[in-house]
Order: sequence, then structure tokens, then C-alpha cells
Amino acid sequence: MLPVSDVLLFGATSMLGWSILQARGAAGVRAFCNEATQRPPAEIVHAIDLDDEPAVIELFAREQPQLVINCAGVCDVGACEDSPEFARTVNVEGTRNLIEHAPPGTRIVHCSSDHVFGGDAGPYHEDSPPAPISVYGRTRVESEEIVLARANTLVVRGGLWIGPSSTGRIGHLDWLRDRHRRGLPMTIVSDEWRSAVWAEDAARRVWDLARSPITGVRHITATRAVSRPELARYLVERFSIGATFSLESRHDRRAPHLGRVELATVYTDALAAPLPSVVV
Repeated sequence: MLPVSDVLLFGATSMLGWSILQARGAAGVRAFCNEATQRPPAEIVHAIDLDDEPAVIELFAREQPQLVINCAGVCDVGACEDSPEFARTVNVEGTRNLIEHAPPGTRIVHCSSDHVFGGDAGPYHEDSPPAPISVYGRTRVESEEIVLARANTLVVRGGLWIGPSSTGRIGHLDWLRDRHRRGLPMTIVSDEWRSAVWAEDAARRVWDLARSPITGVRHITATRAVSRPELARYLVERFSIGATFSLESRHDRRAPHLGRVELATVYTDALAAPLPSVVV
């Protein structure tokens, strides 16, 4: 187990970052949110924007971590379509600053996304050619390339992580809860399938991969892919949310939506084993 001062987690209020922080415990990690975060959880007392290069340089002038886990970035697909330069600044230039200024001996684990693929040509393995259909996906591909050009780095691609969020509003589960609580309408994409796993399981897998010597690209796979309506119905019933929702094809949505993006793996070791699908 790495000492407290040797682990930095960026993007700790994101769905992925929050799950990773909860799986390890706040006492074991220095967790960072971005500077614009309002009322961050008590576990997160540090803030930095990775696209602020002077701030990144100053951070690593005083910090020499053994491990960095990077979950920072803007992942709202619609927002990225509306502001592609902003998306690139945060997702690509922020990653570039991290890679260029982190100490040479620091291991870096970069949490990426299944949005590097578009759907309908899978299952997708680690060596499948990226084929993003959105600005967000393209920034993910570019940031992965930056990370993988450095030694002792690992890119972890995941699908949907299902669990509680830091804000109570983001992520599929809390989105359903929050919209229902506020009496807001909900529309679910009818023709999208993803590898959906419990966030706690996925976060533990990230920690295990981070502590391993594995480099390159690894997928967090599920025992099966599930459709968004199937997932939503299951979560509404399991957590007694009481929500109702309408369905709409991805082709009718304003922002690009994935088709069938099922993550698979070329590896056979224990850390490549599929995690239980949220919907069995």
C-alpha cells in the first residue's frame, strides 16, 4: 500500500474519481477537484485545473508522487460538441501538462472512456482501432496518445459505472434519482448498449491495476452489455426510485450517442476478468 503523500487523484468529483476515492478511502489519497467546483465534499480539500500549466508545474515542484490517477476532464458529450475548443483545452492540454511535468518516476494511470469507439462494430478490444463519433471521443483518443507516449503509464477504458456520485446528480443512478425527485422529465436512448458495471467493482479494479506493473491499455469489461432502457428499468426497480421515462432513438438526439459499444479484452490474466454486469 502506497503512503498518503505518494498518491494523487485528479478529477475526484467526477463519477470515476469519486468511486475510486471511496474505494480507497480519503485518508489514503490526496484528492483534487477543479478550481470551479462549488462546495466539494469534505474528503476533497485540494483544487487544481490541469490545463493551468503554471499551477501544474508548481504542484510537481513540491510533490513527488509514486502514483497519479487521472480522472479529470469534461465528459458531457453535448457540452463538448457546443464548445470543442474548451473540450480540447481541458481534456487534451490538461493531460499534456500532467504528462510533461509529472516526475519521471511517477506511475500514471489515466482513466479514459468507451467513447473512443462509436458503436456497431464491436465487441471492442484494446487493439481495436479507435473510431470516435463525437468531439468528446476525439479528445479522449488524443489524450490517450499523449499518455501512452510516456513510460510507466496505463490507460484504463471503462463503460458505464453505476453507483452514487459526489453531487447526487451525475451518473446514471443519481441522474434518475435527481430528476425524479425534482419532477423533471426523463428521456432514455433506446438503441445504445454499454458495458455497465458497479462503480465499486470498477474502482477496485482500477486500484489493482494501478498497483500492478501493467502498462499500455486495459479495458474494464462486463459479463454482458446492456441497453440503456434495460439498465434504467432495473435501477428504478432495484432502488425503488419510482421514475418513469420516455424513449428516443440516438439518431434523433442533438448530441452524438454511442450505438453498441461492448468492451472486450485480449488479455487473460486475473485483472482482465470481466466484472459482473449491473443487470445479470
